[in-house]
Parts: sequence; structure tokens; C-alpha cells
Amino acid sequence: MVFISRLAAGCFILALPVFLITTNVRFLASDTGFYRHGFREYHADRVTGISMTDLDRAADEIVNYFEDDSTTLRVIVSQDGQETSLFNARETEHMKDVKALIRFVYRANEVSLAVVITYVACVFLWARERSLRTLAIQAIAGVGLGFGFVAVIGVFALTGFDAAWTRFHEIVFNNNLWILNPATDHLIQMFPEGFWRESTIIVGALTLVEAGAIVAVSLAYLIASRPRRIPESRPERSPAAATVIPPAD
Repeated sequence: MVFISRLAAGCFILALPVFLITTNVRFLASDTGFYRHGFREYHADRVTGISMTDLDRAADEIVNYFEDDSTTLRVIVSQDGQETSLFNARETEHMKDVKALIRFVYRANEVSLAVVITYVACVFLWARERSLRTLAIQAIAGVGLGFGFVAVIGVFALTGFDAAWTRFHEIVFNNNLWILNPATDHLIQMFPEGFWRESTIIVGALTLVEAGAIVAVSLAYLIASRPRRIPESRPERSPAAATVIPPAD
């Protein structure tokens, strides 16, 4: 029983930062408004030669592609007065790998949420006050674990992002389809490295804000629920036990 309890606590501590990070990644990955912001920030229409209207529509189709069961992303746009595919064969194949990664993030988000909700529900339904305090401490531990991870990623994002981004692709993808040509490939023209640096910083910032809120709530509960010490009362001296001083002669 003790082993199961510790295992459940460990799963909760690990699941909490995973849930926070994957929630924010999922939020950005499905936010077409953020894509459109990036197109305008990095002048994607001028770089690609594709109208902003077609690029905005492409953002919608990319998000739908991540969330539906389609195996191939095909976006038709107008370029030089002719209809053409926005992405070439190499880019399309790479997007299959990207979709698999995004769907993995989605599943990790859902599983971690289930673990957090189940653990918290069990503590609230069957535990006593002491376990609720333990839950607050475990939440702080989980947030601390996530903070350490986000801090490391943040350092790379602000200093050595180029090398870290390349290393990330080498670890995650088992092929070199992610190596694209900025002069000809629309995918990297639409989503340059600066876009991903900004995305990483936003995910990190959101995670830190959420982590700070959890720590604040947990600390507030720990302070409010701490046992109060009852002051010790000194026994009163009995009159009979008082020392009688005889009168002087």
C-alpha cells in the first residue's frame, strides 16, 4: 500500500509540469491567430510570394490537419496567377512527422491531465487534512521540477537557440526532411527560426505564470492550515503552599 501511494505521488509530481507545458504547446499549435501574427511579423507574404489571404487560410488548414485524420497536408494557393500546391513533396512529408509529434503532445497533455485530476480527486474524497497539506507540498515539488526544465529551455532560447533547435530536430526526427532551403521552401519561409524562438519564449512564460499561481495557492493553504500551538499555562501557586515569613523579633 505504501509503494502504491508513493508511486501515485510520483506520477502526480511528474504529470503536473508535463500538463502545464503540453497545455501551452497545444494552445499555440492550435492558435491560428498566432500563426497570422508570425506571418506579418516576418513578412511571409513578401518572402514566399503568396498573398496574406492565402497564408491565413493555410494557417487554418494546418491546424485542421493537426486535429483531423488526414494523412497528407495539401494546401492550394495562387502564385503568379496560377493555382499551385503551397508545399512541395519534401515539405509535405516533413509535415507528416510534425503531425505525429503534435499528436504525441496532445496525448501527453490528455494523459497528464487525467493523472492530475484522478490524484487530486482521490486526495479530496478519501484523504484527511494532513494529506491535503501533503498534496500542496507535492504540487510545489512538481512545479519546481517544471521550473527547472523551463529554466534550462529558456537559457537556450535566449542564448544558444540555433544549436538547441537543430539538436532538437536531430533527436525528435529520424530523418533529415526537416532540413529545408530558406530560398525555395515555403514552410521555413512561413515559419522561420525567429518564429520558433518566440514560440518557445511564450510557452516558457505562460508555464512560469501558471506555476507561480500554483505555488501561491499551495503556500497560502499551507500557511492557513498549519497547526496552531496552544500556549502552555503555568500552574497557579496554592495559597497553602506559599512561604510564610515569620515576623522579626
